[in-house]
Order: sequence, then C-alpha cells, then structure tokens
Amino acid sequence: MIRSAALPALLASLLLAAPSQAKESCPAPAQPPTPEQMAEGMKNAKDRGALWTITKDGKTSYLYGTIHIGRAEWAFPGPKLMSALMNTGLLAVEVDLTAPGTQQEMTTAMAAAPALTLTDTDRARLAKLAETECLPPGALDAFHPIMQAITFSSLIGRRDGLYAEFAQEFMLIGFARAANRPVVGLESIGLQMDVLIPDDAATARTAFDESLKDLEAPDARSKMRHTATAWERGDLEAMDTIEEACQCQPTPQQRDFYLALNDGRNPGLARRIAEEHAKGVPVLAAVGILHMTGDKAIPKLLTEMGFEVTRVAY
Repeated sequence: MIRSAALPALLASLLLAAPSQAKESCPAPAQPPTPEQMAEGMKNAKDRGALWTITKDGKTSYLYGTIHIGRAEWAFPGPKLMSALMNTGLLAVEVDLTAPGTQQEMTTAMAAAPALTLTDTDRARLAKLAETECLPPGALDAFHPIMQAITFSSLIGRRDGLYAEFAQEFMLIGFARAANRPVVGLESIGLQMDVLIPDDAATARTAFDESLKDLEAPDARSKMRHTATAWERGDLEAMDTIEEACQCQPTPQQRDFYLALNDGRNPGLARRIAEEHAKGVPVLAAVGILHMTGDKAIPKLLTEMGFEVTRVAY
C-alpha cells in the first residue's frame, strides 16, 4: 500500500465529518483537543519526521517530510519544527487542503477522470470495506472508484489511533493560519489526480484491483503501523526503496505507479520550492516523506539546484 499524495487524507477527513455507523466494533472518532490537552500537548511536544534546512543566496528555508495520517499527540510541533515555523514567513504544501474551492476542484477533477465501470463483485468488495470502516452506505459513491479504494488507506489506521484529521498538513496549515502566514500549494489537485487515476483503462483496472487487494490483506493495518512508526522516527532507510515502502515485492505495475507518484513528481515539487524560496521570504516546504527517499529524492534535487541541504538533528 503506497500512497504519497495528500488527496486521500482530504477525502477521508470529509467523509469523517459525516455521521458514521454507531457500532461497538467501530473505531472511536478523532476528538479535537480540549484547551487543557492543547496546553499539555504543546508542553510535551516532540520532534518527529524529518526536517532539513535548505540554504541558497544567503537565505535559509526548511524542508519537512510529512505523513498524511497522524496520532493526536503528533498535532503539536516539536521544538525544531516550531523553530522552523517561527523563522519562516510562508508555508508551502503539496495542496492546500483547506483553501476555498478545494473540494469543488477535487470534484471537478474526479468527474473529468477516465471512467471505470464497476462489476457487482467490485461493489460488494467496496461495500464490505465501507461496512468495516463504519461508513454510511453510499458515502463514497460520488468518488471515482480508484479514489474510493485508496481513500480507505487513510481510514484503516483509526483502530490504531491513526487519523486523517491529524495529518501533518492539517496541523501545519492550522498553525500557519493562526500566525497569519500565507499558505501556497506546490501542485494542483488535477496534477495529483492525473497520477492517481491512470488514463489507460487496463492500467486503471489493475490499480483499482491492487488497491482493494492491499486493503483486504490481513497485514494491511500492521503495514500502516510500520509506516507510521518509520515516519515518527524519521527513518528514511526504512522507506528508501519501493520494497521497503510497500513492505512487499511489487508487481511491475506497482513499481511503475510508485515511480510516477513519487519520483515523477519530485522535479516539479523541487522546482516549485526553489521558486518560492527565490521570492525572498523564507519558506517551510512540507511534502510527503516518501518524496525524500530514493534516487530522485527532493533533498538531492535541491542540492543539484545549488542549495546547501542539511538534515536537522533531533
């Protein structure tokens, strides 16, 4: 299960804003912290993930590897990340998930995506996943079938305390808004959707089937926990290859998808980060941590573009 795009977390958070089925076996909903929990969380906040300084032309910006799910305690930035927030004047994220019009842009992009016809078996499998994750019947029907499938990847961790509502992007955007800092998107929703939903019908069918197979596997939750733990430690070596990232032996189609979703987007992401840095205001660029791994990792690309890139020690 390999996902390094922000949209599934947004879709999951929109779903979870609606009433869910109330069953004893359902995961507890994410709860916003109370004022007392906020104070305690800030007091005990720890640095997690991976943070770099990126310096060029006498200015220092920051690069931060995010994860698109989170635990409640991860919603509070640690001292080093807080310093990065305080010493920059702009937050750059893959997609600004809170911007007005984002939901409409996503709906338009899904409507424009190539159609994928579902069989009765497909519908039954999706319905079973929805029942397991306590979603109301038909809650995902407006989503493209592939987006329905991969949205579950942001839901299956809830029984282990991993929620889309606590994704790092939401936390960082919240802090930026509170500090009256501008937020910019490095990509469009359409660009992410173009990668997530293949144009070729056969490739789209394979992507859909493999996504469902991953979600239905007995080890789906343990793989999610492994990824979350690796992110928390900032353990890039545990995610540096596709085999390590997916904890599997990928098929050729999975390898191609991974390269398109990660390596294929990295040059554009690095270029946009460099463009924002060049405008003169120090930037905190927050991008999924898988983009910091592999031969075309963003830190490597920024180094090739003349930045001095240094990992921040926690």
